[in-house]
Amino acid sequence: MQTSFQVEPKSTFWQCRSTWRRSAHNTLWCLLGCAIGDFGTIAFFQFSGIPWPTLAIMTLAIINGLLTSIALETFILAKGGMMLKMAFKTAIGMSFISMLAMEVAMNATDWFLTGGAILTWWVVPIMLLVGFLVPWPYNYWRLKKWGKACH
Repeated sequence: MQTSFQVEPKSTFWQCRSTWRRSAHNTLWCLLGCAIGDFGTIAFFQFSGIPWPTLAIMTLAIINGLLTSIALETFILAKGGMMLKMAFKTAIGMSFISMLAMEVAMNATDWFLTGGAILTWWVVPIMLLVGFLVPWPYNYWRLKKWGKACH
């Protein structure tokens, strides 16, 4: 079976407003899931005073951010009528690169601006902005080229 994809001129590929809006929506849901696990982990270590190395805290924050994002996206897809197993596979398959880029960008921003795994009132909005902007073009490309999105 052959699938045909409509070839679009490169000059217009990145100019579809509806795809940018849809990919922004998808990216925001991913950001919410990632931020819950990531910020929760950093806050735990910050407030508990457990003396872990910064890199270990950030690695755990990334892992927890990925897990909470996958869980949230699986829940959203399952609530939308998809079977749980398929929802889980879809959440992992379609979003993992985006989530990983988002997590690394957020934690690198935190490290660069604060020197460690430290949540402050001024760094959180910057982390969220960077976490949104880094994977957004990938999510657009994936949606525009392959028609694949999680939500």
